[in-house]
Amino acid sequence: MQAQGKDRFAPILNVIKLTTAGVAAGVLAAAVALPAVGGAGVSAKSAVGALDLKPEELEEPPLSERTKLVDANGKQIAQFYFENRQSVSLDKVAPIMQKALIAIEDFRFYKHGPIDIEGTARALIKNLTTGGVTQGGSSITQQYVKQVLVNAAETDEERAAATATTVSRKLNELRYAMAIEQKYTKNEILERYLNIAYFGAGAHGIQAAARRFFDKPASELSLAESATLAGAVQNPARTDPNVGPKSRALLLERRNVVLDRMAEVGAITRPEADEAKKKKLGWKDVEMPGGCEESSYPYFCLYVQNEILLNKDFGKTAEERLKLLQRGGLTIKTTIDPKMQKAAEKAIKKYVSPKDKPVAAQAMVVPGTGEIKAMAASRKFGNSKKKNEMSYNLVADAAHGGGRGFQQGSTAKVYTLTAALAEGMKFADGFPAPNGYRATGYSSFKDCKGNGVGDPSHTVNNSSEGGGGFKTLESGTWGSVNTFFMKLQQSVGLCDTVKTAKKMGLKRADGGKLGEFETFTLGINEVDPVTVANTYATLGARGKYCAPLAITEVKDRDGKVTRFKPKCEQVLDEKVADAVSAILSGVFTKGTMSGVGGIGRDAAGKTGTTDNYTAAWFAGYTPNLSSAVSIGDPRGAFSHNLIGVTIGGRYYSYVYGASISGPIWKESMISALKGVEPAKFHSADRSRFGGCSDKCAPKPKKKERDDRGDRDFDDLRDLFDRDNDRGDRGDRGRGGDNNRGWGDWNETGLVPSD
Repeated sequence: MQAQGKDRFAPILNVIKLTTAGVAAGVLAAAVALPAVGGAGVSAKSAVGALDLKPEELEEPPLSERTKLVDANGKQIAQFYFENRQSVSLDKVAPIMQKALIAIEDFRFYKHGPIDIEGTARALIKNLTTGGVTQGGSSITQQYVKQVLVNAAETDEERAAATATTVSRKLNELRYAMAIEQKYTKNEILERYLNIAYFGAGAHGIQAAARRFFDKPASELSLAESATLAGAVQNPARTDPNVGPKSRALLLERRNVVLDRMAEVGAITRPEADEAKKKKLGWKDVEMPGGCEESSYPYFCLYVQNEILLNKDFGKTAEERLKLLQRGGLTIKTTIDPKMQKAAEKAIKKYVSPKDKPVAAQAMVVPGTGEIKAMAASRKFGNSKKKNEMSYNLVADAAHGGGRGFQQGSTAKVYTLTAALAEGMKFADGFPAPNGYRATGYSSFKDCKGNGVGDPSHTVNNSSEGGGGFKTLESGTWGSVNTFFMKLQQSVGLCDTVKTAKKMGLKRADGGKLGEFETFTLGINEVDPVTVANTYATLGARGKYCAPLAITEVKDRDGKVTRFKPKCEQVLDEKVADAVSAILSGVFTKGTMSGVGGIGRDAAGKTGTTDNYTAAWFAGYTPNLSSAVSIGDPRGAFSHNLIGVTIGGRYYSYVYGASISGPIWKESMISALKGVEPAKFHSADRSRFGGCSDKCAPKPKKKERDDRGDRDFDDLRDLFDRDNDRGDRGDRGRGGDNNRGWGDWNETGLVPSD
C-alpha cells in the first residue's frame, strides 16, 4: 500500500521538482503555467537558470512601530500607532515559539536556501491528502518578502499587486528572497519575520501578539501559547479570537494542528503535544489602547500630539508628521509631573463635579523653562454626551486641540500694571477712580495701528459699594477696581499695554488677533489656562518669557536621542517684574483673595471674574511654579453664565474669581509644591518704585482728613472690592471683574454682600 501511495504522487513530485523554483508554495496553478524547462531529468538548478532567477535587492522600509509618550519620570502615559507593533530581538522570543513557527511554516528553514523544493513538494502532498491547507509551502524567507511588499504598499492597487496570485509576482518574490538569504543570516530572517507578521486581533509582530493574546511578553510564551500564535499566522482573519466564539474554535483547532506538526518533526515529544492539546485556548483579550482617549492624562496628551503635528522639527508636512507619530517607534519624554498633575486633579474634583455643566480647567507651568507640569479639567475626555464628556482640549488653545477658551477677565489687568511700572510709575501713583468711567472720545484709546477705538457712550462701572476715590497702583490692583484700570490703561496707552501682554506670551485661544479695544485691560479676549499660566510665569521668572514646553526628549527607533531645550527671552526688566510681584503678593493679604488666603510661601496672583459672570479665573505664581484656573460653561458662556448655579454640590448666587478658581489654585499649589524648597521673590527696588511721582494723591484739607481719614486705606470696601465690570459687553465682548463686595469671602458663595 505504501508503494502504491508513493507511485500515486510520483507525477506530482516530478512536476514540482521542475517548476517550484518559480512558483509560490502551494500555488499549483502558477506552477502549471510556467514554461517548460526540459524533461524529467532536468535539475532544479537548470530550471532556475532557465527562468533567469537572479537575486534582486529588496527595499525594506522601516516597520510601522508604535510611539509612546512617557512622563517626566519615564513612565508611559500614552501610545500612538498605525499598527500595534513593538519589535524585539530574537533572544527576546521564547525558543519554543521559534520552534513552533518553524515547524508549521518551514521546518527545513535552517537547511535550505530561498527555494525549498523538497519542502514545497511535501506541503503540497500533505495539503492534497488532508483536503485543506495544513502546511505552508512558501519558505519563511519568501513569506517575509511578501510581508515587506504588503507593508510598503501605499495604495489599494499596490496592496493588490503585492498579494496577486500571478507567476510574475511569485518570480519577483523569489528573486527578492534570494537576495535576502545573501544579506541576512537565518536567525536575522526569522527575527524580521516574527516582527513583521500579523497574528490577528490588531497585533502586528510577536511581542504585540503575546501581549494581546496572553498578556505576557514573547519571551515567556508557553508551548500551547506558542502553538496558538504560530497557527494564527496562516490566516489571521479567519482565526481572529477577537471576532467571536467561532473564530476562537478555529484558532484552537489550528493550534492543535501545530502541536501535532511539532511532534511529527521532532520539535517536541508526542506526550508533550497531547498534554498541551488538553489546555484551553487561554485568550486574554488584552486591550491595547492607543491615542489620547485612553491616556491617563488625556488633555496633556492632546497637547503633545498637536505639538508634534504642528512642529516642523518632526517633518516637513502634516502627513509626514502624522506618519512619524503613528509609525515612527519614537519614545517621547514629556514634561508632565505625576505629583503635580494629581494635585490639580484632586483640587478640581473637590470643588467641581464631572457631572456639572460648568467646567474647571487648570494648567501648571514652570517659570524660567516653560515646562508644562499639569493639565487637568473637571470633565473626562471622550465623546459620550451621556457621560458629560468633552471631546476637545479644555486646558489649551485651538492649535493644541482646544476650543475658544473663556474671556480672561481681570487677570488681564496685570499686563496694564506691568506696562505702567515699566514706563516709570511708582507704587503710590494713581488716579481718582469714579464709580463709572466713560471714555472722552475715540482719541482716548488708540490701537497699535494708530486707529482710535472706544465707545464714548459706553460706561464701565464699579460695584454698588463704591470703588471711587483715589486709587494707587497697589490699592487699585488689590481691589481690582475697573475704573482705575481704565484710567491707568488710558495713561499708559492701549498699544503699550497690548505689546506688554504679547511680550509676556498672551494670545487668543482661537488663534486670532488680540482684540485691541478700550476694555482690553478688563480681559475681553478669550484665552486658555496654559497661555494665562505662562504669561504669569514670565513674572515668576523675573521677566524671562519661555515658550510653553511639553516635550524634552525624543528617542527614535534606533536609539538616537534629540533633546529640546527651553526657548526663552528676557522680555521685561527684572526689577519691573519684581515690582509687579510685590504688588500682586498683596492680593492674598489685602485684596480679592484675602478671604481665601495664601499658600505659606511667597506667591503672587490675580482674580478675574468676567462681565455678567460668564467665567471666573485665578492666576498666580511662585518663583517655582505658575498656574491658572478657569471655570465657565462650554455650552456658551454668555447664554449659560455663572449666576444662580450649583457646582460641586454647592449653590452659588454668583461665581467670582475667588469663589472656586481661587480655592482650587490654592489647594493644588500647596500639594504640588510639597517637598519643593520654597524660593523667594526678589524684593522690589523701593528706590525706583517706592513713593510716588507726579501722580500722587492730592492732600485733602485738614477738615476733609478728619471727616474722611486716609481714603487710600480707610475704606475697606474699596480695599477688598470684589471683581466687577457691569459695563455692557456689546459686540466687542467687554469684560472685567465683578466687584460684588465681600461676597467672595463667603466660602459657600451663597450671597454676595450688597
